[in-house]
Amino acid sequence: MELWIPITIAAAFLQNLRSALQKHLQGSLGTRGASFVRFGYGFPIAILYVLCLHHIAGYPFPALNWTFALWAVIGGLAQIFATMMLVHLFSLRNFAVGTAYSKTEPVQAAIFGFILLGEKLTPGSVAAIIVGVIGVMTISMARMPLSWRNMLVALTSRTALIGIASGAVFGISAVSYRSASLSLGGPGPVMEAAVTLACVTTFQTAFMLVWMFWKDKREIVQVVLSWRSSSLVGLAGVVGSAGWFTAMTLQQVAYVRALGQIELVFTFMASYFLFHERVNRMEVFGCLLIVGGILGLLFS
Repeated sequence: MELWIPITIAAAFLQNLRSALQKHLQGSLGTRGASFVRFGYGFPIAILYVLCLHHIAGYPFPALNWTFALWAVIGGLAQIFATMMLVHLFSLRNFAVGTAYSKTEPVQAAIFGFILLGEKLTPGSVAAIIVGVIGVMTISMARMPLSWRNMLVALTSRTALIGIASGAVFGISAVSYRSASLSLGGPGPVMEAAVTLACVTTFQTAFMLVWMFWKDKREIVQVVLSWRSSSLVGLAGVVGSAGWFTAMTLQQVAYVRALGQIELVFTFMASYFLFHERVNRMEVFGCLLIVGGILGLLFS
């Protein structure tokens, strides 16, 4: 098994855990505060990770450059706004469906990867990704009668548009992070990904602190007061991000994000067992389609 596969599955699980914790925090912190804790409590761990790789594992520091800085800033800003859209989405639909809408990302990431990086996919991989996206759309329509009108409503509703936009911006972020890591040309994918993660999360923390100070200083106080639960979000977020960054340095973004749709399996488990949200047959069928798309991708 190629290394990027187990790394991606672990990253998807941790991302799901982080999202579940953020859903709990949204009520007390609001959308901006619940989004901030992912970066604010995560960047010290990211920096410590780089230092451990350097001093314990012996990896040299890669030389930073302006190309890296540009892609890191683009990816960092895109991830901030995509995260805020996703957290806001949880207040509009249940946890599983809210996450499902954003999982149109693999197709969008494939398009951005082709445009920006010239990455190409095999016909089998394209088919597998499409099956996964059909599964996502099945989940989004699971609680309404199946018809062309309802399909149009499902694709054009405010919830759907926010979710699809979130997926698009996450796709831009993912491609930007891969570009940033590859631009380092450094001592290997693990260190390149770790340095990218540390730089990006530090930038995101500074950016959001300035934004929160400008918009509402009370949000910063609430984030500090909720440090116990917020630090768990930061820990899950940064460890998961380390996995994503490493996997995307090793493999094309579209493949990584397509396999990352396995997060929806974890999401349904969290939706049912943690939030006690009901799951119907269509949602289960959509989940099976996603799993089928993932298996097709791995064997293509």
